Amino acid sequence: MWLLVVGLLAIALKYFEVGLFAGLAWWIVLLPFPAAMLWWAFADWSGYTARRAMERDDARRQDRVDRQRDALGLGTRRGSARRKP
Repeated sequence: MWLLVVGLLAIALKYFEVGLFAGLAWWIVLLPFPAAMLWWAFADWSGYTARRAMERDDARRQDRVDRQRDALGLGTRRGSARRKP
């Protein structure tokens, strides 16, 4: 995502001819966009994207379970000792 932000910023700086970007060729200014496409292709190919999504889902699920346990007065398992009745 940050490559897209860099690319958009570079386009704006080139268009308004600010500083160093005024003298750069357009193909250099547009390089962050193919780099972002390559990163996304690699992330999908390597399973990085799916792993991150699964980790996020697992964290949400665990938070929901912890909230429900607290609401029932059972406490949470994560990091805390179980309460004795």
